[in-house]
Amino acid sequence: MKILVTGSSGLIGSEVCSYFSQRGHVIHGIDNNQRAVFFGPQGDTSWRLKELRETLPSFNHHELDIRERSKVLELMNSLKPDAIVHTAAQPSHDKAASIPFDDFDVNATGTLNLLESARQACPESPFVHMSTNKVYGDGPNSIEMKELDTRWEYADPTYANGIPETFSIDQCKHSLFGASKVAADVMVQEYGRYFNMPTCCLRGGCLTGPSHSGVELHGFLSFLVKCNIDDRKYTIFGYKGKQVRDNIHSEDVVRFIDCFFEDPRRGEVYNLGGGKKNSCSILEAFEICESYSGKKQSYEYSDENRIGDHICYYSDLTKINEHYPEFKIENSLPEIIRQIVSTQTRRQA
Repeated sequence: MKILVTGSSGLIGSEVCSYFSQRGHVIHGIDNNQRAVFFGPQGDTSWRLKELRETLPSFNHHELDIRERSKVLELMNSLKPDAIVHTAAQPSHDKAASIPFDDFDVNATGTLNLLESARQACPESPFVHMSTNKVYGDGPNSIEMKELDTRWEYADPTYANGIPETFSIDQCKHSLFGASKVAADVMVQEYGRYFNMPTCCLRGGCLTGPSHSGVELHGFLSFLVKCNIDDRKYTIFGYKGKQVRDNIHSEDVVRFIDCFFEDPRRGEVYNLGGGKKNSCSILEAFEICESYSGKKQSYEYSDENRIGDHICYYSDLTKINEHYPEFKIENSLPEIIRQIVSTQTRRQA
């Protein structure tokens, strides 16, 4: 199988490349290291591209910007891939406010360029889009909450398992990043429903793992661990550090993508995170990180929360488990943090 991966040097994209290459597939990656442009040297992913080139004999790199419509169409027509995984994005809702045109052009227009190119070149090839839980905006904050010692939790039993795909994306504040991802998400659904293409949107929780180049504006666990290992002060933005996220290892994300390739559906949406079992607050993440690094987390607190930020969010995995019962999350939260600590420690050395 020939697989086209956008954002191939990023966390999920590079994991997709490694996973499917090791299973004998030919990989074509699109990446232009735009993270270094958005976030500076800390966001640079050239190290990961170097690893892919050195370790994956079936990997082919294409230095291409997905905003360049004619070049995207040209590449899609020349490759006619058997499957497409679209992970390229401007990923920060904080950064989006200062670069609104770049954010929308990458997230929304870039996705449309890929969809239309796929429709023209290979309409039966499964198309997996990495969306985000930010498409729900701050709507989850309207759910009745209860404050516990180290975290916020849903008080409404309707959400005992987390946020389902039926949760409204309307009448709430998204951040410009969330809005551009909504546009892409709905377009991926529409190409599936209107053109009958095998597409799905994966509305990720916190996607993470040891390959993540986390920065303050994007990459919660990776950046938190990096601050701990480097003895840097971590800033908590609001909600007493009790805001909750569910975390899923990049390997588990790719395992689901494999399930979708085997049994694709059309115009589907799935909330793909670690679920309640892999959820933690910032304070709880500090404690787990400290248990592996042996270092106390240094931090400061800002009363001002990030715009559109979730107080508590974890994915309801009911739908994904019903559609794909063979899919299981294999990496626990402590194991994820252990791996990140181990990798960050080696890099520092």
